[in-house]
Amino acid sequence: MADEKPSYTKYRTRPRLFGRGGDGTRHRIDDLRGDVPRPDDPNRRRLRDRFTFWRVLGYLAAAVVGWLLLSLLLFLISAQVQRQGVTGAAGGALKSSGYTLTSPNTILVLGSDARTKNSKEPGANKIGQPSRSDTIMLMRVGGGRSARLSIPRDTIVDIPGHGRDKINAAYAYGGPGLAAKTVSQYLGIDINHIVEVNFENFPAFIDALGGIDYTGGCVVSRINGGFRNGGYTLRLHRGTNHLDGKAALALARTRKNECNVRENDLSRARRQQKILSAIKGRLLSPSTFFRLPLVSWQAPKAIRSDMAGPSLLGLFGSVATSGSPPTRVLPGTPQGNGLTVADAVKQREVRLFLKG
Repeated sequence: MADEKPSYTKYRTRPRLFGRGGDGTRHRIDDLRGDVPRPDDPNRRRLRDRFTFWRVLGYLAAAVVGWLLLSLLLFLISAQVQRQGVTGAAGGALKSSGYTLTSPNTILVLGSDARTKNSKEPGANKIGQPSRSDTIMLMRVGGGRSARLSIPRDTIVDIPGHGRDKINAAYAYGGPGLAAKTVSQYLGIDINHIVEVNFENFPAFIDALGGIDYTGGCVVSRINGGFRNGGYTLRLHRGTNHLDGKAALALARTRKNECNVRENDLSRARRQQKILSAIKGRLLSPSTFFRLPLVSWQAPKAIRSDMAGPSLLGLFGSVATSGSPPTRVLPGTPQGNGLTVADAVKQREVRLFLKG
């Protein structure tokens, strides 16, 4: 009996916030927050183990890819909705070519001088009457090419079926198709695609970009009669100006600059090419990434083209990724109320354009 061990009951206290528990494991206030594994859940991972650097980087990459895919989808949908074809006649004037991003393409950019209803701008056409092309520019893009050549609207040329006239009259006679045929015949080059600037939707596209920065001389112009007549008055100081959509459109359309009365149509063409360069610079701006879905939706609405969504996307990609070409305008000599260009000068400009 003396060797029998006494019987006893073993009790364990509940774990304290600080100190050791009955099983010898130190418990801290962090245990209650879930920052460390609990003894009864050894497979539970630490919170910081869930959000490692590479895991967070993967989440960010997935978000960026999703943002880009959303922008691409919106661009293609908008392009399909807006595509009206540049009229069936344009098809016969265009030559087939490769994809606009990887193969050299010649794009004819046109802007009509049609004005809004009740326009008071001198020289504006009445609604419903044929309009002349206000902007005539050739772009060489794709396959690493980058060149631009503006043709003054008063250049005298032979218009197929209509004799000699100012080149901008071709659009009034036969729309973009005849305009393409006229330019192709005059310069001796093939036109692959046509883009018409939609003046009504162009400001919304510029605003979607957050505006553009334009650097140039002083400009004062009154579009559609200026503010006093329900139009728009543009005032730019010399140097760099930040333009919203309405101001950018007014600058592109400015014919008479009250700040410099000696300017002519060549000056206007150079300004238009500067605007295009400013748009390109904005497309490449990091801030545009956060606006990308809105920009992607508005970009196809700012133009009309024979190109479907993928080709149009390739065009924007080519413009955004190519270099900044020098501003070139086909120089002409005043003759009567128009301009004539010597054959040698024309051939030189075409050679430089195709080489670019």
